[in-house]
Amino acid sequence: MSEALALQGLNWTADVLVIGGGPAGTWAAITAASKGSNVVLVDKGYCGSSGATAPSGTGVWYVKPEPQLREEAKASRFTLGGQLAEHRWMDRVLDQTYANMNKLGNLGYPFPVDENGNPYRRGLQGPEYMRLMRKLVQRAGVKILDHSPALELLADEHGVGGAAGVRTQTGEPWTVKAGAVIIATGGCAFLSKALGCNVLTGDGYLFAAEAGAELSGMEFSNAYAISPTFSSVTKTAYYRYASFYYEDGTVVEGAGSKRGRSVIARNLLQGRQVYAVLDQAPEDLQPLLRVGQTNFFLPFDRMGINPFKDKFPVTLRLEGTVRGTGGIHIVNEKCATKVPGLFAAGDAATRELICGGFTGGGSHNAAWAMSSGTFAGEGASDYAQSLGAKSGTRKLRGLSTSTLTGRLSSGIDQARQKAAAEEKVRAVQEEVMPYDRNLFRTDEKLADSLVRLDGIWREIRNGTAERGAAGVRAREAAAMTATARWMYNAARVRKETRGMHKREDCPVPDEAQKHRLVASGLDDIRIRPEQVEKEAALM
Repeated sequence: MSEALALQGLNWTADVLVIGGGPAGTWAAITAASKGSNVVLVDKGYCGSSGATAPSGTGVWYVKPEPQLREEAKASRFTLGGQLAEHRWMDRVLDQTYANMNKLGNLGYPFPVDENGNPYRRGLQGPEYMRLMRKLVQRAGVKILDHSPALELLADEHGVGGAAGVRTQTGEPWTVKAGAVIIATGGCAFLSKALGCNVLTGDGYLFAAEAGAELSGMEFSNAYAISPTFSSVTKTAYYRYASFYYEDGTVVEGAGSKRGRSVIARNLLQGRQVYAVLDQAPEDLQPLLRVGQTNFFLPFDRMGINPFKDKFPVTLRLEGTVRGTGGIHIVNEKCATKVPGLFAAGDAATRELICGGFTGGGSHNAAWAMSSGTFAGEGASDYAQSLGAKSGTRKLRGLSTSTLTGRLSSGIDQARQKAAAEEKVRAVQEEVMPYDRNLFRTDEKLADSLVRLDGIWREIRNGTAERGAAGVRAREAAAMTATARWMYNAARVRKETRGMHKREDCPVPDEAQKHRLVASGLDDIRIRPEQVEKEAALM
């Protein structure tokens, strides 16, 4: 654990620090700045081009404020998500998403228009969206630190007051003291090579837990997406137009993009390769599909495959909490955590409030990112400004559970530390990636994995990490290990099948378990139930 910091390098102060530069982080930064706060945004990659949204098109849960349309929208995934969503939160997010999407149009986002000139605002192209968001962040006067992953939060007895990290391109350490911190670091895909997800390693979960925050819905973390075996693009929505076959051309009965992924997984587990072809897409729709998701088709074009006519092999890639619903537990409408000064937004925060135990790519996640970013930006700005000048004089200490040291002078030592972290990453992946452990769960398998995951955590907990590139991977390994342990501990407690959480030994929902599970702790993980607001059950 780090003590009071006196690092050489870049030292800034701000009212609000945002960690993460995806949709949630940029909306949070813009909102906080609009309320008069001085804002710094740090990103592990390059704000505007890293993360799951930037390289892809995404649908958005954008619904006009008409009562029938809104009720249909809220009901669309309520049952699928295990009836854990809340009516009030869905209304808030639908309202804020509608306002934010309209604001994007007014600020220059090039929404397509129909034959009558009306803009189509139910989707966004990631490159254009995030390019615009970076411009808006800069225009708002926010300072951006790219390629600057955080390594730990800073705090005193009054709560969180900043963060410290490293600029990976220069090796320069950075420290930002702030009145409030917003974690918008995304979810955890366990370095599964899903497109845009290699920066999403659960860092924010670890930082929040080290500060004393809780997590919620971590059992809803086993999202797997269909992709070609030769591609990292995981756009499962397009497989609604697919038929699935074995190599000999026999149809794979029951396979599909919504409720048939388990069928694909069981065949892959048995060593039977599954093939897909988008032969159900109407011919007049095919050009529009190409425009809507250009990057989906690039791997096919490079290999000379026509996915509308030619069969191609598919696999399932783990997207974990990125397309799951678990994340940091929030305690009020401004997306605050239980820790003073700490807020969470986007995939870093739980999405159970609007979709319970099941979501998917885009849609609800995209709406949650922009709306929760807005809520957190407002809350963090108000909180920071309430502190006045006191925040700049606080004596802060680092919260890392691993000892963070100065940069190692020896290249050999750095290589050794990085190799050790990579070994731990692979060990975690061996527990969370297999379908027969994470997708098809049993208490016996979960307990078996936790024995090994707990051992990995103890090794990490007693180790050190340098404030440099090797230290970044070491902290990512710690975050992935912690995330997997929260996932599996919660999954053991939920002895039923609900949402995306499937227990082979408890295959049906249990009415007595229609509540959320809130996790806390690092060495000793505790799980407590939390009731869903009653109005949700009345829908």
